[in-house]
Amino acid sequence: MSGPAERIVVPKPNHLRRNLIILGVTALIVGSAWFAGFDLGRILLNLRKGGRLLGRMFLRPDWAYTPRIVDPLLETVKMSVVGTFWGAILAFPTAVFAANNFIKNPWIAQPLRVILNVTRSIPAMVMASVFVAVFGIGAFSGVVALVIFTFGLISKLTFESIEAIDPGQVEALQAVGANKPNVLRYAIVPQILPQFLSYTLYGFEINVRAAAVLGYVGAGGIGQIFEQNLAWRNFDRVGLIIIISFFVVLVIDLASSAMRRKLV
Repeated sequence: MSGPAERIVVPKPNHLRRNLIILGVTALIVGSAWFAGFDLGRILLNLRKGGRLLGRMFLRPDWAYTPRIVDPLLETVKMSVVGTFWGAILAFPTAVFAANNFIKNPWIAQPLRVILNVTRSIPAMVMASVFVAVFGIGAFSGVVALVIFTFGLISKLTFESIEAIDPGQVEALQAVGANKPNVLRYAIVPQILPQFLSYTLYGFEINVRAAAVLGYVGAGGIGQIFEQNLAWRNFDRVGLIIIISFFVVLVIDLASSAMRRKLV
């Protein structure tokens, strides 16, 4: 006859660590809101005023102003196309030399990575403001800013793709005595080309959005006419600019996303 079953004691979970994490995150959020001057009561008190403003912008836009928007909007798209093209052209060879599994020389790869980190850490609007001071007001300053921004973005994504390729093809070519250019052409490029094209389209999507606000610092595009109407408090025209820009960017995003899905 077996003895009485032993009582299984399940230890109570210690919630101290969880509670401390929740308390710390809450304190961080509350402290950040206080430091930034966030006031929920102010938002609630201005709901009616904000509603009237939004109604003026989006319910009664100045449709007669549409012809004045076409040229700046086309300039924004052109800036994005040129900036993306040249940024991608510069990004590809840079990504190849920055990849550790191609050149395998840290004295080349690491300085390039530092340069890419710097270019990606500076917002396009900040670069555009600098180039406006150098080259003057106009779309050229915005294009240069977009080229540098796209260069940093696509280079980073591409050299990571190069480092993630299947090494079997590279090793097979090297076993038969292929040199570096042949390895690049026949083993690396075929594997990363779809990703590179996808990254280029992704950069174009980002640049369309970025170019739309570069006009704030005088770098041309739709942002410049947006800033002018906002300064003059022409909210019916501001709403029209936002509506048309939204649909243009939406169409570009949908088309680009469809093409990227076919590439990858």
